[in-house]
Amino acid sequence: MSEVNMDKATEVFDALVEMLDDRDWKYDKYEEKLMVKGTIKGDSLPVNFIVVVKPKNEVVQVLSIMPFYITEEKRVDAAIAVNVANYGLVEGSFDYDLSDGEIRFRMTATYRDGIPSDDVLERMILLTAFTSDQYNEKFFMISKGLMTVKQFIDKENE
Repeated sequence: MSEVNMDKATEVFDALVEMLDDRDWKYDKYEEKLMVKGTIKGDSLPVNFIVVVKPKNEVVQVLSIMPFYITEEKRVDAAIAVNVANYGLVEGSFDYDLSDGEIRFRMTATYRDGIPSDDVLERMILLTAFTSDQYNEKFFMISKGLMTVKQFIDKENE
């Protein structure tokens, strides 16, 4: 990894932390990992977010991991639901680990051509939280057998 990449990554991380501080957001900071973690109150479940600066790829990534795992017997149903959800998204996407049932929302932006503005960083976090909040209850209901894939698809097509 070149020194230039680390310098720029540190600059992006510092800009992220400054934006969060300016907006009085509560978060945990992990400087050695160029990462912050926080929580935003969702409508149904809390939305945890992670923002990580990745020097190797020159990207900043916002992740929101669902606060539950899909049960083994519902993992295929959840895979279909995640695919349907992704098809309708304009920005970001859900990642799904079929082996353990983890679902996470991911939004990525490059900083190769410049440091993302405060507004861009904030928007990435808020859009990640909003999208996760829109889907976390539905994915949870599928996992618990309280919603079928057909019901999920019907809701997506409303």
